[in-house]
Amino acid sequence: MAATIQSLLEEISGVEDPIEELQSLKTALSSIPLSALRDVVSGQRFDVIFALLNSNEGEQVDLCVDILERILIALSPLHLVQNYREKLQEGLSHPNDTVKILALTQIGRVVEHPEAVTDILNNHGILRAVILCIGEEKIAVAKQAIQSLSKISHSKPGLDKLFQSDLLDVMKDVMTKSDIIRYRIYELVVEISSFSPISLGYCANSGLISQLLSELTGDDVLIRSTSIEMVTTLAHSQHGRQYLAQQGIMDKISNMIRGAETDPLSSLYLPGLVKFFGNLAIMDSPQQVCESYPVFLNKVYDMALDPDPVMIGVALDTLGLLGSTVEGKQVLQKTGENFKAVFSRISQLANSGPTELRVRSLDALSQLLTLQPEHQTEDLLSLTESWFQLLSNHPMDMICNISTQPFPELHCGALRIFTAIASQPWGQKMMISTPSFMEFILDRSTGQTKEAKDAKFELVGSVVGSSTASEILGSQNYIRLKTYLREGPYYVSAVASVSTEGAD
Repeated sequence: MAATIQSLLEEISGVEDPIEELQSLKTALSSIPLSALRDVVSGQRFDVIFALLNSNEGEQVDLCVDILERILIALSPLHLVQNYREKLQEGLSHPNDTVKILALTQIGRVVEHPEAVTDILNNHGILRAVILCIGEEKIAVAKQAIQSLSKISHSKPGLDKLFQSDLLDVMKDVMTKSDIIRYRIYELVVEISSFSPISLGYCANSGLISQLLSELTGDDVLIRSTSIEMVTTLAHSQHGRQYLAQQGIMDKISNMIRGAETDPLSSLYLPGLVKFFGNLAIMDSPQQVCESYPVFLNKVYDMALDPDPVMIGVALDTLGLLGSTVEGKQVLQKTGENFKAVFSRISQLANSGPTELRVRSLDALSQLLTLQPEHQTEDLLSLTESWFQLLSNHPMDMICNISTQPFPELHCGALRIFTAIASQPWGQKMMISTPSFMEFILDRSTGQTKEAKDAKFELVGSVVGSSTASEILGSQNYIRLKTYLREGPYYVSAVASVSTEGAD
């Protein structure tokens, strides 16, 4: 096969219009399994294919990219950088974006290799060209460049190159091109900062993080909104949260929520501020965050009662997130009547709101009502039961009615609420005392989508996995549920098949 490839390469170099020969080479390479391709291509030189990239003929360039993708992926990163380093560098400044992406993808492979990365770190021209790619119009090019530079920064030599040489000035120059490109550089810096406390130190010393933080309170509300998203990402790591706390950012965002009441444009950035604290609460401590920044939970409650669907949606997601933890449940319960009013609003939305808000309400309710077996103390079981009773005068009927509506996402949302209460003794008592409920669970004809079958299977699993289910539901029901679980989510009985054929 190596001889065939060599012969095709010679044919390509000997013709003026090589489209046909390139197609033949592409077909030949595609027929070789990847495991065998390395042996076939390692001894060959493909300079002729790289040379043909310098063309205005789109079809020719596309074919060359396809061929090189196939060849280069088969080469080891070390072989690649030692034999085609200059070609990759040329690709970074090629006018065609697919060529740039090809070069960046291969550089991404090289920088992951502990030996090969040295060749890239010692090549100032390549690093500079990769940074310049962040400023390209096409987002796919920029993303690939960000990915490669982020990988380079996983080592101290990489951090030294990017932040302690004139490449930092190159980054700062690229930032000045536009707001969009400035935020791409911020994206890179946040990604690097998240890797380790050391990498955060480099980014902080560069001045780029403080520049990002200063944009939180800028005049442009859209830029403010984007910077909040970046800062939220930075807060995903513990060292990132510590840094933000030291810089007083939590207090600043708390004050921004407070000041949003008098800002007519606050709806553009307020959801981001609330999401920041929601994420912070889950990663640190709901109680600590809600006690330290009371304006956060008050604002979430206000948003839940707001007529604006965007605000309601963010409130629902945040309450679901908070209520997914035991500590979060206790924090919400402590707010007494305020939470009851919000919970009633969620129930109302789940029952009769716009479809999207109904789905998000059901998701929030399932998170609020879920209580893992290891957390099922008497107090917490009493709490979740009291919340379920707040849904309506007949909560089981309400959720059953939602589950029978002809919208798969509502059906699955209702099943997830039943799954939440199915492992709790009070939930099982409600199920067994609700007429026909066990038949509803065991009926495989309801909900025919894969998602619905999976949701029903999860519900059955939640019941069967409970230590109290057999006693509360009775051994006969318990055995039927275990049989359902053993048969799997997609089981179709022979009887059901025959009756379906008869119906046809």
